[in-house]
This record gives sequence, C-alpha cells and structure tokens, in this order.
Amino acid sequence: MGDAQKSGSKGEPADVVVIGAGLLGLAIGRALAQAGREVVLLEAEKAMGTITSSRNSEVIHAGIYYPPGSLKALFCVAGKQMLYDYCQSRGVAHARIGKLLVATEEAEIVKLERLHQRAGENGVDDLRWLSEAEAKAMEPALRCVGAILSPSTGIIDSHGLMLAYRGDLEDSGGMIAFGARVAGGEATPDGILLHVEQEEPMDLLCRTVVNCAGLGAQPVAASIKGVPSASVPPLHFAKGNYFGLNGRAPFRHLIYPMPGGGGLGAHLTLDLAGRARFGPDVEWVNRIDYAVDPKRADSFYASIHRYWPGLPDGALVPDYSGVRPKLYDNPNGDADFVIQGEEAHGVPGLVNLYGIESPGLTSSLAIADYVRRVIVDFNGRQPSRDRLAFLSDRNEEKSEYSLGA
Repeated sequence: MGDAQKSGSKGEPADVVVIGAGLLGLAIGRALAQAGREVVLLEAEKAMGTITSSRNSEVIHAGIYYPPGSLKALFCVAGKQMLYDYCQSRGVAHARIGKLLVATEEAEIVKLERLHQRAGENGVDDLRWLSEAEAKAMEPALRCVGAILSPSTGIIDSHGLMLAYRGDLEDSGGMIAFGARVAGGEATPDGILLHVEQEEPMDLLCRTVVNCAGLGAQPVAASIKGVPSASVPPLHFAKGNYFGLNGRAPFRHLIYPMPGGGGLGAHLTLDLAGRARFGPDVEWVNRIDYAVDPKRADSFYASIHRYWPGLPDGALVPDYSGVRPKLYDNPNGDADFVIQGEEAHGVPGLVNLYGIESPGLTSSLAIADYVRRVIVDFNGRQPSRDRLAFLSDRNEEKSEYSLGA
C-alpha cells in the first residue's frame, strides 16, 4: 500500500484511499494518480460501477437546468467539454445527437423561456428556439407548441468511460481493491485509520481519504470517529424507474418535456444502438430496491402521450431502475452537490462528496480536477472562498464557492 508515512498508529500506511469505484471514484483516483499520488480505490462490490454509475440515462448534459453559480451548473458546463474531448482522445463511444426541450401547451412556454434564460446564465449559449413547425420538421412524430434545441447534449457508453478511467488510473500506478468494504474508521493524529472488511480484513492508516461512495457516502462518513454528525447531510432515496420501448422510436433526438416533481419528466433517451427508453420518474423509497413495477407504466403513458401521441398501447416494457442519493425529500426542492473538506468537518486529509447525482457523469472530470486541486495544491485545505476560475474563463467574473458549500 506504499510507505507514504511512518507512525506509531496501527495500520498499513497508505497515501490516498478513494472509497467507491463508480464513475466519480474512478475519475478522482485517475486524476490523483496522474498527479503523482499513490492511489488505492476501495470498492465494496465485486466490480466497478455496479450501483449508481450503471443505472442512469447515459446522457451528457448541457448544463441547462441547474441554478446559476451552483456546483452542478459549474461542473456540468465545464465537465461537458472536458468529457467530449476525453472521449474523442480515448475512443470512448459517444454521440452528440442533441435534445429537444418541448412545451406541449401554451402555459409551458413560460417554463421554456425560464430554462432558456437559466441556460444563458450558466454559460450555455448554443440553444436555438424552434417554432412548432420547425420542431415537427426535425421530429415529425413530435407534438408540441414550441421547443428549444440543445445541440451540445449527447449520449455515451458509461461502461466504456469507466474502463477508460480505470485504464488511466492503473497506467499511472493506481490500483483497485474489489470486495473491500469500509466498516468504520477513526481520525488519529497520524492520519485517518480505516477498517476494511475483505477476505483478509486489514486496517489502513491513510494520509488522504476521498469518500465518494455514492449511496454509501453518508454511512461511511458517519462511521469515522471524529467526523461530526452535524456535518453529514441527511440521505434520501429517490428511485428512478425506466421503461423500454417494444419497437423502434421515430426520433433522432432526445426529447425532454418540462421538468417537475423532483425530476425532468418521463423523457425519451436513446442509447448508442438507437434503442429508446423513457424515464426516470421519481419514486421516494425507504430502501434500495431495483425492481420496476409494471403498474407504473400508466403514468408513463400519460406523460409520453403529451409529446408523442402516436405511442402505441402496450409498447412500454419495464426496463431497469436506479436510486439517486438525494439530499432533500421535497419534490420541488433543489439541492446542490456537497464537497466537504477539513473546514466543514475538522478532519485533516478527508474529503467527503455527498449528493452526487445527475449531472455527475457529465461533471466527473471537472469534479475530479477540483478534488485534485484541493488535495494536491492546497494539501487538503482550501481558502473559504476559492474561485473556481479553472472551470472556465467566465467563472472568474462571479462564481465563488467554498469547499464545504
């Protein structure tokens, strides 16, 4: 595990331990390994990205929906271009097919205008207004009274992306330990002591720990003695169900209705093979369960018929589901990404990431670069108002965020 430190505390010395080998953990581990740190990823499951990272829409988002100045907006807009460049250079399958945001009745035009304004405030300046006729010329099966085209929205092979991140990580000397669950820990004067359950349980004395365990981030943080309970935000499970289409959809773009109820509506996405799926919806649950109830199809039909009246009866089939780590339980609420350093919880060398849901995939390289800078450039600490100028020149003007924001 390396000889990054020598101390009297029990435990095998380790330089950087990243908890969670999903998309984000792989991206962060990759960035830190490429910066010269000795990195070990601990993954409780037997393979990478089997939870949240493999249960999403595989969409590269433009950065339209998020509050201006939020971490979601900043990381998404910067991460989108970083991700497109990375996929191009590494041969990760993707397609910039664009999406249509549609208003299906006149009352929704106001919502469309608000999204257009918000996108501009976030630096998304390539949107194009479409009249009903223009939208139908692009997508003849579509019903709407107006739409916005987002040409920079795309789709991606998320598994291929994880393989590329893992390859970069291992090429830079990093490693992944599968079946290794963090069962607790303690902040000590010599570092962060982690208790790791695996075939041969062991303790690691870590110089730096990055907790990006997704749905498990809060339990992991709470299990480390020295982390104040008040610094750990509540976790709520928002299950998102997807239905597939029995047959081929007559659309070439992603179709997004107006958002509501804590989600983006029963939108239509396409995978790289052209297969259509609808979702996710929002189902607040108390435990993780990935079964898709066929009865939920009724609400999907009602939503989809608003923008695709030609959807045949009986065409929807249960597909898969995912659970998002929400930091609120209010369907009309909005919670930002939370990235906490020592200033927030008082434990040197610990970075906790909470609530990394959509647009986490799109933002993964930008978040990883941010965490790398916190750890490498600031030695785990950061000025309380650090300017995120590295994300884009535009951010230099007005975007300031503390690490514990």
